[in-house]
Amino acid sequence: MPEVIPAEFHDHAVKLPAEAAAIVRAYQQASKADSTVRAYRSDALVFQDWCARYGFRSLPASPEAVAGFIVAEAEAGRAASTLGRRMAAIRHAHKLASLPDPTEDEGVRAALRGARRKVGVASTQKAAATADILAALLMRTPDTLTGKRDRALLALGFAGAFRRSELVALDVEDLREDPEGLRVLVRRSKVDQEGRGLEKAIPHGRFIQPVRLVREWLDAAGITSGPVFRPVSRSGNVRSPDPGTAKTPRLTTQAVADIIKAYCTAAGLDASTFGAHSLRAGYITTAAERGADLARIMDQSGHRDPRTVVGYIRRANAFKGHSGSGFL
Repeated sequence: MPEVIPAEFHDHAVKLPAEAAAIVRAYQQASKADSTVRAYRSDALVFQDWCARYGFRSLPASPEAVAGFIVAEAEAGRAASTLGRRMAAIRHAHKLASLPDPTEDEGVRAALRGARRKVGVASTQKAAATADILAALLMRTPDTLTGKRDRALLALGFAGAFRRSELVALDVEDLREDPEGLRVLVRRSKVDQEGRGLEKAIPHGRFIQPVRLVREWLDAAGITSGPVFRPVSRSGNVRSPDPGTAKTPRLTTQAVADIIKAYCTAAGLDASTFGAHSLRAGYITTAAERGADLARIMDQSGHRDPRTVVGYIRRANAFKGHSGSGFL
């Protein structure tokens, strides 16, 4: 789907230098997280290819085309979450182009409702890496530079209930030592696209001791600035800056998921049920099991909607005070 300058720029489009047009596009894309932009771009290309195959226009798209596309995707077995994201991508593309939104059509909405009923909307949530599971993972980390990095990654990811995108984006400059632990500044997150920032308090701890593990990794790797979590070569060295861009490499979000799965396998767990979200879910679940206050859990996780956290609390306390415990 081609990138289009919004209508308010149309009268001056011929006068915009290439650099200015690029800046406009950059700001448009910056309104969404990088991962969201990539997903939207991928979804838009899928829709564009489908339209080309069946003789429809993808921009502007007719409601009939969008409805047909959604039905076709449902028939192909796409998950309900994927259908919703496809719709969001189409909506976003039309918004950027200042075109009428075909997804607002009642026929399209009806098609989406029918598709969701057909494929089901139950989510396949990843297992929570609770404190006990995390302890088992930490025991499997080797005493190497890679092992030190992974210990710090697992411990900090859990203690801060971080999203993986937040975790890999951390720089040393975002860490501030405190007598009671570590203050970590999350400069931008999924729910903070404007970059207001959120500070998370990481206690020293007695069992997992995340602050100590982070310090051990940084000291061993000789990292004093820039990305906190970086790739380590097979020879055991921290990756150097890219010669072409001079940028210091940092771990990817996929690497976080791979690291968690690898240690789950080593601990004898079913790695397919765990993922990068497991650390975040594990913290929330453990905190709920220990009776932590909802508001305090949300302070750490950064959730804005309490309903999401309440879902974790209900699962964690499913057997506590069970209505049938006295007679079953």
